[in-house]
Amino acid sequence: MVIKNYQELNSLEIDTLREIGSIGTGNAATALSGMLGCPVRITLPEVRIMGYNEAIDWIGGPEPVTAGVLVHISNQMNGIMLSVQPLEFINVILEKMLSHSIDDYVELDELQRSALVEVGNIMISTFINALSGLADLKVDLTVPCLTVDMQGAILAVPMAEYGGQSDYLMTIGGNFSCDGHELPCRLILSPDLRSLNFLLRKLGVEDG
Repeated sequence: MVIKNYQELNSLEIDTLREIGSIGTGNAATALSGMLGCPVRITLPEVRIMGYNEAIDWIGGPEPVTAGVLVHISNQMNGIMLSVQPLEFINVILEKMLSHSIDDYVELDELQRSALVEVGNIMISTFINALSGLADLKVDLTVPCLTVDMQGAILAVPMAEYGGQSDYLMTIGGNFSCDGHELPCRLILSPDLRSLNFLLRKLGVEDG
């Protein structure tokens, strides 16, 4: 059966996506450990299908300003993946990499922005590599870009591109643990519906 909306995913399909979420975020934690020079672990990640407004609430509401690293996905799977980076996450990263923290996003200089792009890119690319490896997919990623804006505006990007197909997004959440800090992991994946069906078919769990 062809999925016409994220809401049509059955329990087996969602469980399979959760397993990918667990492997992908585990790989991201391992990659961050190498980059930051300290052990990074992640709590059991949770993969959920959320409506646009629910997803905004999940990341803390529409008005707070945050940073987001965005990558477009193409080839055998098309869509967008977004890493949301709240200030507490950013400051641990900046302290570890550059021995400096900020009080406001407007203080970010070019070197700091580059560091955040690299961290976001590692989190996204390791996740996508796990997904493509498990499903035997060829996936290309664009150069990541960093944007600082209100959370509602950042999340409006995937909805503007794919909201005509579905009002739902796939969210991958958990907490990274690093040197006593608990850092929120907030990843949002929005494949188009053709890609979602192709992914499920490749994984062998598409509802017949």
